[in-house]
Amino acid sequence: MGLWRAPTRGPTRARSTDPSSLLGRLFEGHDGLAALLMDDAGGPALVIDVDGHIMRINEAMRTLLPSGTLTVSALIKQVFAPDGRQIAWGRIEQALSGHAPCQLEFSAALDMPGEATKIRVVLFPLREATGRISGALLRFADLTSQRALEAQLAHSQKLQATGQLAGGIAHDFNNLLTAILGAAEGILERETCQKSDTADDARQICDSAQRGAALVRQLLAFGRQQTLQPRALAVNDVIASISGLLQRLLGGKVRLVAELEQPGRRVMADPTQLDQVLVNLIVNARDAMPEGGEITLRSGHRTIYAPRRAGAETMPPGRYVTIEVQDTGTGIPAAVLPHIFDPFFTTKRERGGSGLGLSSVHGIIRQSDGFITVETTPERGTCMRIFLPRWDGPEPPPISTPAAESIAAAPSAEAGRGIVLLADDEAPVRRLAQRALERAGWQVIEAESGESAIESLQARPESAPPITALVSDMVMPGMSGIELAKAVRAVCHSPSLPVVFVSGYAESPVRGGLAQQGVIYLAKPYRLAELVETLGRATEPVK
Repeated sequence: MGLWRAPTRGPTRARSTDPSSLLGRLFEGHDGLAALLMDDAGGPALVIDVDGHIMRINEAMRTLLPSGTLTVSALIKQVFAPDGRQIAWGRIEQALSGHAPCQLEFSAALDMPGEATKIRVVLFPLREATGRISGALLRFADLTSQRALEAQLAHSQKLQATGQLAGGIAHDFNNLLTAILGAAEGILERETCQKSDTADDARQICDSAQRGAALVRQLLAFGRQQTLQPRALAVNDVIASISGLLQRLLGGKVRLVAELEQPGRRVMADPTQLDQVLVNLIVNARDAMPEGGEITLRSGHRTIYAPRRAGAETMPPGRYVTIEVQDTGTGIPAAVLPHIFDPFFTTKRERGGSGLGLSSVHGIIRQSDGFITVETTPERGTCMRIFLPRWDGPEPPPISTPAAESIAAAPSAEAGRGIVLLADDEAPVRRLAQRALERAGWQVIEAESGESAIESLQARPESAPPITALVSDMVMPGMSGIELAKAVRAVCHSPSLPVVFVSGYAESPVRGGLAQQGVIYLAKPYRLAELVETLGRATEPVK
């Protein structure tokens, strides 16, 4: 598509324009000045003569205005919305008469169908060599789109800040839950309470702490600080393996249909977390169809050739595997749609909704380098579409992390298992961990910080037996867990000293610092038996 020009026949202003004048050169576009000011303006722009008739318009301006707005020799004031037309024209007329600065800037609204588009106008009078003004160049900036982008950025920053806050809260809660679980397990291990009401109370404490831990995991997922164990997954296999569970969740009134693209494709994701994502989306779709309906679970692929919007974020070009959850329900109201991924926002408060389901889905997908979009039509249904980067590489080695165990007593003590340096700034957690390790046969040197741990090591006599392992919290005041591990290995002259990191934060900082160097990560809250078992695995001889 070329640039719009007034025709060379008929009563147009262009016919009387001197081709050698600045305005004439801009109008005809025979030199580089026209291209610089019009074609390469970097946004919508047009040229008017001294009477306000439009003479030239670039392609960006044609895109901004609806088709048919500009006609031959149209007056510039017709471009503006009626309620502000005279004010805008008055400012332009003032500049054309020479009673305004060399550059004039003002805001206005364009005459657009529906809601007016707010714009910023920058006007440059065109002066000939004689000083006479023969017209003006006007550049436009769409304030409506700019403000929408600013609102999206602000929303994204708010979610990021809330996620960081949630991560911090989750870390503190995990410390509390670790202490609660450890104390309750300690009570259960005592023979005197095995057949008393105390044991029932202790089990109730453990169950409640586990429910609290599940809530904390949702907070961490929303804050993108979840501990993930990604591996190459065939998406069709994931959907097929969980379809039975999903159908049971739906009940008899809702039908589940699977449409799986062949051949299937793979992604790099945590299988447990991907299952959680699908369960959350299916349950949401079910709740949108109280009278029954159909949910389609669909796999596919898409290649993105240019950056595109995905909610408040921008999805980069690349090859993606798509997973869609489409329902035939009531749709999402327009007032609710912008908030569905906000934490603690729920329309099901009276039914026990926490408002963390979709926010944790969003967090898991983003932490897996994916995106999620929403398409909804009132009374016709909603489609949640997940984009995950396609994985064509080899199967990566499995990540070594301890598996969750059922409540059990600590393994029987083995005398002389070795000496472990235990560092944790949370005194209740540290005391419980020390007792559990000592019951399992370990000699424990405990410290409340990284600095005090190093001091304890340096104060030991040279004849003392060497340290067998380090158990350290990842985040402590002063020296961090990674810094402590490096310092302990240096002091002990043991670059491969086994290390167990415990934390309520994500595992990624560990893998960025001492990954694959005799380090195991144990997420809080943990059971005391898990701590003993993990330390045992970390220190067992390599076969």
